[in-house]
This record gives sequence, C-alpha cells and structure tokens, in this order.
Amino acid sequence: MVTNGTPRPRVVSAQEWQGLRDQLLVDEKAATRAQDALAARRRRLPMATFSTEYVFESPSGPKTLLDLFDGHEQLAAYQFMDNGPDAYCPGCTNFTNNIPAKGPEMLARRGISWATVSNMPLAQIEAYKAKMGWTVPFVSSRSNTFAQDCGAGGGFMLSFFLRDGDSVYRTYNTTARGVDRILWDHDILDLSVYGRQQSWEDSPAGWPQG
Repeated sequence: MVTNGTPRPRVVSAQEWQGLRDQLLVDEKAATRAQDALAARRRRLPMATFSTEYVFESPSGPKTLLDLFDGHEQLAAYQFMDNGPDAYCPGCTNFTNNIPAKGPEMLARRGISWATVSNMPLAQIEAYKAKMGWTVPFVSSRSNTFAQDCGAGGGFMLSFFLRDGDSVYRTYNTTARGVDRILWDHDILDLSVYGRQQSWEDSPAGWPQG
C-alpha cells in the first residue's frame, strides 16, 4: 500500500491484526527469555584484575581510576571516541544524548558510578559538553593508556568494573551493537513501523531509508 508516495503496511481487519500480533508476541517473549538467560550468564562471568595506575584530567583536577568510583562499589565507564580537534563522533554523541539527566544519580543509588572517558583534551571535552548541554561527568584519558588497556583503542566501548578496597577488577565490556541496544531512541524506533531506516535493517521493499 502506498499513500502520498510513502509505502504503508497492508490493511487488515482488527481480528486478523490481533492474530498476527499474538503470533509475534510468542517470538518476542522467547527473545526476552533469551536476553534474561544472557544476563544470567553475564552475572556468572569471572572478573579480571585491572590496573589502577591511571590519572585522568577532570574539571576539578586530576582523578585516579579509584576516584571515578566516587565511593561506590561499581563503575560503568563509556569510552567516547577522539576524532581529532573540532571533530566529534556522531555515534558517541547520540549515545551521550541518550543518557537520562538523572541517569548517573539513579545508578549511584544502586551502587554504580558513571564516568564518560575520552582521549580528547579536557578543554575540547568541556567546550563540547557546554555546547550540547550535557551534565554527565566526563574525564580525559589523553595522558594515559586506559582506552588501549580496555580494548577500545581509538573506538568506543562500555566497560564495567568492581572495586574491592584498593583493588579493581573488570567484570564486563561491550561495544558496537552491544552498546547500540541500550539506546532509548533506537529501542523506540525498533518498535515503530519504519524502524531506524538504516540500510542494514531487514525492511519491506520500498520502506523509507535514512
């Protein structure tokens, strides 16, 4: 079906629609159970010792990796790509836009500190934060090897750490679609009729793209 030049889903009766929706729900529930099983496996991963010999630049002065825990037992750290002077990764920008204003505060209540880390110089980070209106805590890892040691290199990555006294352990990391799947806007778009309108998606012929 095409209306005003834009393809639409075919029109069926309410009864047929509900029957097809119920069939899809069976698979959706199976996918949810599969995600629950994966989460259970994540909770059973061992952990690896991670160095604490990093010093990050922050607006309030130098901070160590232990400082980033901010007194909490766990730390979630997102590595924001450094694309050079006055160049900013659109994916990392979109990810940061998706962090709720009270997100770090909500995590803190559950014992998890949040830090966005980038190899960009601190002045560049602060200028971009001001431009975007972000309040999420950022630090610069430009003077250390944190990104390389996490495995992010020049890319992006979300890593989780657990603290035991002055010892730090790495418990989980993810990148690419693993990070993508936690974005609010992508989750909503995935439920919409046209999806994200990206070329890799399996959409009906003629569905809008871009």
